[in-house]
Amino acid sequence: MRSRLVIVGAGPRGTGLLERIAANAPELYAGEGLDIHLVDPHPPGAGRIWRAAQSPLLWMNSHAEDVTMFTDETVRMTGPVREGPTLHEWAELDGRTFADRQIQGRYLRHVYDRAVAGLPDGVTVHHHPSRALRVSGPRDGRQQVWLEGRPDPLVADLVVLALGHLDADLDPEQQALAAYAGTHGLVHLPPDFTADSDLSALRPGEPVLVRGFGLAFVDLMVLLTEGRGGRYEADTYVPSGREPVLYVGSRRGVPYHSKIGYDWTGSRPPLPRFLGPAEIDELRARPGGFDFRRDVLPLVEKELGFAHYHRLFTVHPGRTAVAWRDFEEKYAAAGTEAEIRALVAAAVPDPADRLDLAALDRPLDGVRFGSHEEFQEGLRAYVEADLSRRHDPEYSADLAVFLGLLSVYGQLVRLGDIGPWWHGFFSYLASGPPGPRLRQLLALSRAGVVRFLGAGTEVTARDGVFAASAETVPGFVVEARALVEARLPEPTVGRARDTLLRELLSDGAAETPEGLLRVDPADGRVLDGGGRPHPRRFALGPFTDARTPGAFTRPRTGGPAFRQNDGTARAALAFLRDLDGRSAARPAGPSSTSPEGSTP
Repeated sequence: MRSRLVIVGAGPRGTGLLERIAANAPELYAGEGLDIHLVDPHPPGAGRIWRAAQSPLLWMNSHAEDVTMFTDETVRMTGPVREGPTLHEWAELDGRTFADRQIQGRYLRHVYDRAVAGLPDGVTVHHHPSRALRVSGPRDGRQQVWLEGRPDPLVADLVVLALGHLDADLDPEQQALAAYAGTHGLVHLPPDFTADSDLSALRPGEPVLVRGFGLAFVDLMVLLTEGRGGRYEADTYVPSGREPVLYVGSRRGVPYHSKIGYDWTGSRPPLPRFLGPAEIDELRARPGGFDFRRDVLPLVEKELGFAHYHRLFTVHPGRTAVAWRDFEEKYAAAGTEAEIRALVAAAVPDPADRLDLAALDRPLDGVRFGSHEEFQEGLRAYVEADLSRRHDPEYSADLAVFLGLLSVYGQLVRLGDIGPWWHGFFSYLASGPPGPRLRQLLALSRAGVVRFLGAGTEVTARDGVFAASAETVPGFVVEARALVEARLPEPTVGRARDTLLRELLSDGAAETPEGLLRVDPADGRVLDGGGRPHPRRFALGPFTDARTPGAFTRPRTGGPAFRQNDGTARAALAFLRDLDGRSAARPAGPSSTSPEGSTP
């Protein structure tokens, strides 16, 4: 029989894997033929998140020139580079455009079609617009992938799970809030991809509590304002009268930092410097393991600081008090945070030019306002200052830190599950909304459609309503009959609504303490409780402990997901090649593992 590979998930991650299979197959696979089965209820390429069936008001949060699905010489991988167009080149857009998600979906479909066209003769792709329910089969034999509405399974020599973002059951706190809402006739919208949420229950003019100030909130803001007929006239929002009043808060109490609004010029900082492959190898080799905050975070901070000060000293030397060579030597030798602070204080006169990651992470820590209205003015000033700085090339050290974040992320994926803090901090600092969205936020705030709650936002259910307060404005409480959890569900395998993953755990797959699926960082093979890689099951994506910043990336920044896709593609092709060799050496006969009635 022809070899069969089943990829569950045909969105950007599954598409990226298919592109790497096409790139590596001429070298690694010369079998009699290969059937690749893609299982996804949504269209190949775009998948769920980037599908055409969503509002054209929803944008990407990256410039079109900063989006690519193709490898280049910066990707550290074994397979061949196959360059291709960025989003703005393919769509013929201005590179500084924030394209809508429908355009990105069409770009992803182009990448998918190009990957399929690039497969060798004899390799055929089949798309099944269905959901995969479970995977069964012995470790040393063919696997069965059971699909919704189909009595017989897809039989596979290998299975790759490329599921993307997961729907999840509610955690205990959300369950209690949802139950309270059901009892008292309230509205509770749990974490979800905002485009899939039913917002019709959020009524005009009524207060709505929103917990979460990241990209899911931005989508919510857009759909409940412009999506309900409001419009912007310059810096003023003109309501339609159909908007609710959004009271938004979060742990930080501030929106994600604006996307940087200028281009890089000159040479890039030489990264990695203090957190590279050697440091990761040493951390992984420690007999007693490592602690992220004690052992890893200092290296992260030193690496980001190096990127920041390299740019400041080499491009803006007038704002420094010593020569770069002298600073660099002392910075490299500094062994403690206190030594680095003292060095920076002496060498960088203006505090605005110093990198303070703690202040960036929690800008409202210890800050108190006397009234709710006073805080509205204070947070608007904060957002305006952020917009000004992130669009001023005089602060190009911020863009160097962004490049440092990408470099660090590319290294940290090799450490497995390092806890949620790093991923949240990366998104907050490096993956924030477009500048125009924050300008819209300011206009909505001035119009009274959006109200800020502050840091440490807490929500309780009492007296038949939801009540929210925050430590930033002591004594202020707002009550509402609707609560929106504006964030994606946590990628916890044990709470995933996807039965496939829960069945995988019951079949012996291992999860980390944070609930992520454990995989081999070298090729993505699923690990069991004893650390053994499954020979026929792979997994890629945010639900694994090798999760990366995203399935696509900015050109010439290394692309950790591309490296992972390449490793998985090469491992899968080598396995199938060897399997074909073994099959050819055996006498022909009926398959002992293929269930009767199974079809290609």
